[in-house]
Formats: sequence, C-alpha cells, structure tokens
Amino acid sequence: MNARTPTEVIELFNEPGHLMRRAHQIAVSTFHETHGRQITPVQYAILRALQHEPGIDQVTLAQRVALDTSTTADIAARLEGKGWIVRELMARRQRRLLLTPEGQAVLDAMLPKVNPMYSQLLGSLTPGEQVEFLRLLRKFVHLNDPTDGGPDQG
Repeated sequence: MNARTPTEVIELFNEPGHLMRRAHQIAVSTFHETHGRQITPVQYAILRALQHEPGIDQVTLAQRVALDTSTTADIAARLEGKGWIVRELMARRQRRLLLTPEGQAVLDAMLPKVNPMYSQLLGSLTPGEQVEFLRLLRKFVHLNDPTDGGPDQG
C-alpha cells in the first residue's frame, strides 16, 4: 500500500464535487440556524413554488423544483400531513396542489428572514463577488440542466 503525501490528500479540498457538497452543507446549516428544523430547504422550495403557481399539478411541481416525481409525492404527502398544503385529485390521477392558510402563514413567517439569511451566507464575499458567484451558480445549473426553467444565464 502506498503512503499518500499530505499534498495528495489536500487535493480533495480543491475538487469541484467536494466543494459543492461542502457549500450545500453550509447552506443547509445556515437555513436551519435561521428557520429551525420544522421545515427543510426542499420543503421551503415546494411551498415557494406553490405560492408562485397555486394549483400546479404535482408532476409540473417536481419539474419546477428539480425533483423526481416520487420524491415530490412523498414530500407533498408530508406537507399535507402538516396541514401546509392540500392535494386535490384531478383527471388521470394527477394531483393539484395548493397552499393552505397554515402553509401561507409558515411562508409569511419565513420570508422576512430569507434575505438576511442569504446576506449572512454570502457575507464573506464582496458585493461584486456575490453577484459573480450567483451568476456562475445560475449558469452552472442552467448548463447542466437545460430544463431548470430559470432565466437566461448569459
């Protein structure tokens, strides 16, 4: 077995996959520090999507938030169990989803904390670096998932 030098081990810390995983961990940790653990970032994304497009069907919702349909169905069932959404059966076994007043109240309590949370998350970057970082993230996501539905990434 070959002994690895410290330089080879440190290379992990420059690998894009490792850095993206760490960035995700930091983002999720900041989310939970801000909003508690009653809701996950993915549940938040679903609630925001339903706020933006009330009555959207579950398959389209899955596409909007970049999840597979079975995961979206599981999360929707959990959100319905919390009383935050309702799922109405439509033709061809599709489900239409809507926020409940309780779900809207959850978002109403969260939204004032969202921008300060992102300011904290990106606070170690200069304002110019923040703009560039977000531009590059949007571009990366768009180029690797052209169905993401986001704005032109330029």
